[in-house]
Amino acid sequence: MSNSASTHKTGTLLTRLIGLVLALGITAIGVVVGLVQGQPIQQVILFAVATLAGSAWAWQFFVKQFDNQGEENQETEGPGELYQAWLKYRLGFFGFLILALLFVTLSLTVEGFFNIWNVISALILLLIIVLTMTVGKFVSENKSAFIGLMVLIGLFSIGAMNIEGFSSTNNIKSMLLFASFLGLACIGQTLVALVGGLDLSIPFVIGSANVGMLYLISLGVPPWLALVITLFFGLLIGLINGLLSYRLQGQALIMTLGTGFAVSGGIQIITSIGTAYGGNVFATVPSWLSNLAALNGSFFGIPIPPVIAIWIIIAVVLIVGMRHTVYGRYLYALGVNRTSAKRVSISERVYWVSVYTLSGFFSALTGIFLLGWSGGGFIGVGDSYLFMTLAAVVVGGTSLLGGIGGYGFTVIGVLVLQVLTSFLVGIGLNHEWQQFIFGLLILPMVALYARSPHIRTQI
Repeated sequence: MSNSASTHKTGTLLTRLIGLVLALGITAIGVVVGLVQGQPIQQVILFAVATLAGSAWAWQFFVKQFDNQGEENQETEGPGELYQAWLKYRLGFFGFLILALLFVTLSLTVEGFFNIWNVISALILLLIIVLTMTVGKFVSENKSAFIGLMVLIGLFSIGAMNIEGFSSTNNIKSMLLFASFLGLACIGQTLVALVGGLDLSIPFVIGSANVGMLYLISLGVPPWLALVITLFFGLLIGLINGLLSYRLQGQALIMTLGTGFAVSGGIQIITSIGTAYGGNVFATVPSWLSNLAALNGSFFGIPIPPVIAIWIIIAVVLIVGMRHTVYGRYLYALGVNRTSAKRVSISERVYWVSVYTLSGFFSALTGIFLLGWSGGGFIGVGDSYLFMTLAAVVVGGTSLLGGIGGYGFTVIGVLVLQVLTSFLVGIGLNHEWQQFIFGLLILPMVALYARSPHIRTQI
């Protein structure tokens, strides 16, 4: 008994020493940065004390989460305390090591990167990771939403400290405007993912609607009628996608991709008749449409782009509707287990086709709003939405296998991607670097889903 207690005491001392070393290391970095920056010595001392106390507290809080498990392990024979500590903290250690190496690499390669604000940003990022790993253990439901919110808060805080004007009203309005375009395009992808499918025709329908509506207006069709025709066109493409992909189960990816290519090519053939500018249409966009999506637009006298308000209203209706309507509950039931849903008389074909039809409708709506924002028709305007809609759904936490998630999760994913994009643009990274970082963000999320058993296997 005494030997066990002695061993446990030695193990606790080891974890405390590790925490002390980490806290001293972080504090030393802050002190060096403060001295290099020529900050007053009083501020350096105050900052060092606060960093040391905060780091030590965060480590203690992190370690306490494993106390119960550690006490249970004392009752049984097994690996030594040092090995157990390594097993428990190795992921956190590797994460800290990667962040430290990344920070050092950027400091050595990017001129002006090593400054007090970037050090504070790194500490905030570390704090968020620690909080996510510790507090997240107590969040049993909607854990992905919790993690997404933590990432969103962290990204915005870091951006506000490092980029001038990042937290200004105009920049927030701009981020919400682009988030609303992406959010509307993600509605269909989310609904389709909930039943276990994917819609790769979204970017092509967006581009086709963008060009097609302006082409109709250029032919003299009244704008309101062109709007109705374009939305009906989106519904029709979605309906075709739903029917074909339901008929050829397991081939939804290729089916929707083929439909998208066909639609995009067909629209370019039609709009290029009599002109040398295939894929582009030049005409005057109605002022009411421009006001809907312009950054300086107003909504009932309030100086916010109406498309933002429209997105918020649709999001609230979807989030509430999916939880409290028969349609929403049946959709989740179908995504969890098709066989069980069929046995309670839920029509798989009706729900499968309906989500693809809605996806086509909202894709066309997104293309129309983008027309109002850009003022010109361009067939490639939706290209970036092929990856971004999938990324927002995955980052938000909706499972691509169906049955888990919802549009509320996707809204969080959309905001995370938009704030991250603004941050990367703000620090001067080009499109290639943005793609690289988005890819790094998606890979662990997909790997996480791949390791998690689907809900249908847990029933």
